[in-house]
Amino acid sequence: MATLTAIRDDITTLAVDAIVNAANETLLGGAGVDGAIHAAAGRGLVEECRELGGCEPGEAKMTGGYRLPATHVIHTVGPFWRGGGHGEEEVLATCYRNSIALAAGHGLSTLAFPCIATGTYGYPQDYAADVAVQAVKGALEEYPSLQEITFCCYSEYDLELYEERLAR
Repeated sequence: MATLTAIRDDITTLAVDAIVNAANETLLGGAGVDGAIHAAAGRGLVEECRELGGCEPGEAKMTGGYRLPATHVIHTVGPFWRGGGHGEEEVLATCYRNSIALAAGHGLSTLAFPCIATGTYGYPQDYAADVAVQAVKGALEEYPSLQEITFCCYSEYDLELYEERLAR
């Protein structure tokens, strides 16, 4: 079983096989972690993303890491929070499952996730942490080749949420 950890760090500095980008549907960069990943990776990332033709919520697509320490970037689009009664939980869980499936399918063993959909998309941080940890644990049962999953948190509050859920 993979090691699951939570850290507070800049995801663009992590030397892992892949970092996950909380992308928008265009995959061409945006605010928050998406913008930071695109800025750190450089022009090659947006050029490769143009060729992918976008990404639907819940899907995951992979590119090279370019100037990032991570070899690859897995782009996934989370749901906009609309109160919780519009399938948001399933879409968010699918982001994590599809990212892990894609990583495993390409023989990757180390993966770092940001807190998907909790910024501009408005997903409540505590609910998102619940979904993320449950989805990752479930996906790892199906894809045991992954060795290390890191939840890379932006804030101290997010870190506390993930550490609490991982300790259960």
